[in-house]
Amino acid sequence: MLNVSNLNVAYGHLRVLSEINVTADREKIISIIGANGAGKTTLLKTASGLIRAKSGTISFEGQSIHDKAPHQIVRLGVVLIPEGRKLFTSLTVEDNLRVGSYLREARKVRQETMDRIFTMFPRLKERRKQFSGTLSGGEQQMLAIARGLMSRPKLLMLDEPSLGLAPLIVSHIFSVIQEIKQQRVTVLLVEQNVAHALKMSHWGYIIENGRIVLSGTGEELAGKEHTKKAYFGEH
Repeated sequence: MLNVSNLNVAYGHLRVLSEINVTADREKIISIIGANGAGKTTLLKTASGLIRAKSGTISFEGQSIHDKAPHQIVRLGVVLIPEGRKLFTSLTVEDNLRVGSYLREARKVRQETMDRIFTMFPRLKERRKQFSGTLSGGEQQMLAIARGLMSRPKLLMLDEPSLGLAPLIVSHIFSVIQEIKQQRVTVLLVEQNVAHALKMSHWGYIIENGRIVLSGTGEELAGKEHTKKAYFGEH
């Protein structure tokens, strides 16, 4: 569904990504694992059109997207849920969701999508008239994901969805990601909680210093000595 080939990205003279090759198959969960500063967020931003690649290609459903503007990429069905949520804090929960369905095709089924989201996130339904800036961190993360789903994406990219959240909320967020996949949405996940991410992933990539150093099924990567030492603290 998504194919990243020989991607190179730089900030000025600083090379951030080098010869990145990533594939996301339809209706699968794919994890991108790595330390802070490894280039994970840059990869997602480049795939969503927020950053221009120095070289290489990105295609979605066979169509080149690396030279398209962000709004064009969203229209094709690729949606990024950024780290830090980036909600409209002065708008209510319901209005944030409405903003997420600004595409014409999404507007046609806005109420149907919102009903499904309120089933998935009953807490958001309870707080639908509440300003999003007054929500807890976990509730804001739920709203950020829900707002992305309002556009009816084919590929949902999540950047650190569990960051800073309590363990109970983290478990709920991961169960929601599983449910999203069941709705025939492909998920590309950047996540600091390596064990949890790999456990639920069909395929994963480990990125270090801007390069892919390992790839495999979630189970395979979790069992690698390199993963155990670098990310699980095992020696």
